[in-house]
Amino acid sequence: MPDTGMDQDVFEAFIDQLKRYVRERLIPAEKQIVETDCIPDDILAEMREMGLFGITMPVEYGGSGMNVSQYVETIRQLSYAMPCYRSITSINIGMTCSAIVKSGTAEQKAYWLPRLAAGEIASFGLTEPGSGSDSAAMATTAVRSGNGYVLNGTKRYITNAPLAKVALIMARTSKEALPKNAHVSAFLVPMDAPGVSVGKSDKKMGQAGSHIADIVMEDVHVAGDALLGGEEGKGFLIAMQSLNNGRLSVAAASAGYARRILDSATRYATERKAFGEPIANFQLIQAMLADSQAEIYAAECMIADATRRADAGEAVLVQAASAKMFASEMCGRVADRCVQIYGGAGYLAEYEAERFFRDARVYRIYEGTTQILQLVIAKNMLREFASAA
Repeated sequence: MPDTGMDQDVFEAFIDQLKRYVRERLIPAEKQIVETDCIPDDILAEMREMGLFGITMPVEYGGSGMNVSQYVETIRQLSYAMPCYRSITSINIGMTCSAIVKSGTAEQKAYWLPRLAAGEIASFGLTEPGSGSDSAAMATTAVRSGNGYVLNGTKRYITNAPLAKVALIMARTSKEALPKNAHVSAFLVPMDAPGVSVGKSDKKMGQAGSHIADIVMEDVHVAGDALLGGEEGKGFLIAMQSLNNGRLSVAAASAGYARRILDSATRYATERKAFGEPIANFQLIQAMLADSQAEIYAAECMIADATRRADAGEAVLVQAASAKMFASEMCGRVADRCVQIYGGAGYLAEYEAERFFRDARVYRIYEGTTQILQLVIAKNMLREFASAA
């Protein structure tokens, strides 16, 4: 049965409000965030009040009950502002919410979803110093101890780790690498559990105000009910299913930010003069603007199709991977053209084009690098070809 999500009229009114909020409140605060590397507490409080941490949570758990299309469109609109605003909310409403809703027990849903909807911040722990997409190399372990488990290991590059109240941690419950990654299980780990520590926030190329850090677990005891879904061996499947939402979120973030970048480039081209006229009058400048517009439109169409299919109940592994791969690469090209249109000014930190360029780069890495997504897409193509032969 199709997921109709939030009432469409209510959703459209929400999006109108969000667009105004982004332009009137979030964008003016960007200079302060760049200087402090921190989202102001009053803005975080406003975002919680607007329900931005709970848009995908079911209504019965305090959320807005948006479907995939509505959730992804919200991300696209929010991402017109600098990326940290999406980062602070995205793990709650994307991967963690998806995993708990699809795979959690009734008790886990009742305990965690209202807290996440209210704005307690979550992290998603898959990547490690020696593994990411390669689950066979995962070193974090969860060993049975009485009615619970003891976790040991380190997770790396974990978004929101310094701020999180809970982390969804992937750990191996079998020493051997099992078929279909059945050696990996998922655990809901409170960040204040004894033995959990967070490394210092990593310095990054861009994306001021968004924080990543290591999560280190040393003999962390969790109760049996921390095992997501109450069943071992489902962790990697949960992670991959959740990554569909994560990839669509990054695709939307790329498209939303690319629109902001193109608007900036267009504005600069109409204001900057050379040879006595605006550079926007020069055909080679127009070509860069036109290419950017066409590519953003293509990404928006891909995202709309993938989310429509998801809401219809279709499997969208390939569509989500394709949309994320194209949109993130597209955003990088738009950011590069923006710097080029700004010319020498585009290389200076006082102009926003330089920041756009740095911010956009990580979208080609988040939730599966372009190269990993090429493998995902190609392997599914070949599998379908073989089954049809």
